[in-house]
Amino acid sequence: MASYLQPTPHPSARILAGVRSLPPPPTAPLLPTRNAFAGRKAAAFRPARRFVLGLGASFWAQSMATSGAFGGKSFLASARPSSNVEQVLKNVEWPEQFPFKEEDFQRFDESSDSQFYEAPRFVTHIDDPAIAALTKFYSKVLPPSNSPGVSILDMCSSWISHYPAGYKQERIVGMGMNEEELKRNLVLTEYIIQDLNVNPKLPFEDNSFDVITNVVSVDYLSKPLDVFKEMSRILKPGGQAIMSFSNRCFWTKAISIWTSTGDTDHVLIVGSYFHYAGGFEPPQAVDISPNPGQSDPMYIVYSRKASTT
Repeated sequence: MASYLQPTPHPSARILAGVRSLPPPPTAPLLPTRNAFAGRKAAAFRPARRFVLGLGASFWAQSMATSGAFGGKSFLASARPSSNVEQVLKNVEWPEQFPFKEEDFQRFDESSDSQFYEAPRFVTHIDDPAIAALTKFYSKVLPPSNSPGVSILDMCSSWISHYPAGYKQERIVGMGMNEEELKRNLVLTEYIIQDLNVNPKLPFEDNSFDVITNVVSVDYLSKPLDVFKEMSRILKPGGQAIMSFSNRCFWTKAISIWTSTGDTDHVLIVGSYFHYAGGFEPPQAVDISPNPGQSDPMYIVYSRKASTT
């Protein structure tokens, strides 16, 4: 486990969801960690992060709770137990407009991401059981190795993509922030260095890829709708986008709405990106956490590009 990564804290604030409100769970203690940032003590983690949700989340929650647009049902909910993860995106009645605001995508550290990722980090950002669970999931959903004509984009890639051992395709593109890390990734056939928070435009032709993967990095996207719209553009009809995440991150670089909410709410947030980007089928969620309460949790939110008729 890359133990210097901080776990996302449980929120005390209530957050929106497409289910009825439940009592908030007890606050989970922080796992023992090793500080990733020179000169900053891990004990400073709680007071240093943002204290409140951005205005967008607050507005969505309040508007859902007070309006009668959805038959009077309550759409407020606290951070729910992970056992509900796979139900969160079922039958969601989304607001007409994307409810999050610019403030929700600000980070504690707004300095250059290129500078932050300048030094390579040859580490894994989730522990071994979580990695094994993700690799097992990939083995079931990715096209078989060496399938003719298959192209895959590993977005926000690094020195390892967690695909099954020996996995190969004619084209596997890695898009990341550090060239030394991408050079080390043996599954890639090519790579591109790009900061999606500066330029969310993906440098690929329409309908280019069968699959897009993203591992524990969706929480760093400060322009997620732009990126997800681009994902829809470059996926082939019926192509699949797989977003996987845990509860660990470089918290100073994660967006405010992420560090202020819990695991299950993260599923709803990523689901909203698919929904409001357009061009995708209704997103689905899977909890692949290997040992709940004992190792890093692992969640998947995925969708397919709507097929043309």
